[in-house]
Amino acid sequence: MRRKIFAGNWKMNYTVKETREFFSAIEGKIPAAKSGCEFQLYVPALSLTIALDLGKKSGITIGAQNVHWETKGAFTGEVSGPMVKEIGVNQVLVGHSERRQHFGETNTTVAKRCSSLLKQGFNVLVCIGETRAEREAGKTNTVLRQQLMALFHEGEHHCGSYLGKSLHVAYEPVWAIGTGLTATPEQAEEAHQEIRTVLTKSVSEEASKATSILYGGSVTPANFAELLKCENIDGGLVGGASLKPQDWLALAQILQS
Repeated sequence: MRRKIFAGNWKMNYTVKETREFFSAIEGKIPAAKSGCEFQLYVPALSLTIALDLGKKSGITIGAQNVHWETKGAFTGEVSGPMVKEIGVNQVLVGHSERRQHFGETNTTVAKRCSSLLKQGFNVLVCIGETRAEREAGKTNTVLRQQLMALFHEGEHHCGSYLGKSLHVAYEPVWAIGTGLTATPEQAEEAHQEIRTVLTKSVSEEASKATSILYGGSVTPANFAELLKCENIDGGLVGGASLKPQDWLALAQILQS
């Protein structure tokens, strides 16, 4: 049975003080996660330590938003796996569209990060998705296949053995991130179904069936329940709404309803 996951991504928001205030607002209000459900929250690097401490009280797994593929070296501004593991982080978000758009991430570097982090023992949520131009040109499935195949081609960065275990996938149509636009449940399900088909062909049916695929793209309490009704949607990667305590609580409740 696949896990149902509600994952929040704070992006470059909230200071340590604001992080404390957020957790204070939700403490004691989230019921313990039901079996098969999980809450994750990806916070800025400077808030990881305090979020780890406070997140335990609310049953939230705290993750890093970005970690380099090398374990040390001349990579100014980056953080390494050993650095975040030492403070207790075991979950990492990789390949978010903003990393691809603003910081030069490619399918190759995403594969390098995934492979390295998985080998170091991390759990990884890898993001894929198409731009508006690619969707309008009818290239959605092609783009998704290319992004996934970079992870599962045979070679140094092959991640197939981790799929459905410590590696899961988030589908985030770039045109729906932070825009207020949301893929319809039908559009989202179609993309998720294509992703699962590619995973089956690239790795195995067993691994594909075990893989949680989250939808990300202007997810709110108003649309989350409808998205979760889709057969191949196993949760949400949520941006703006994850910054609001009341929305967080509502989304956590919807996941478990």
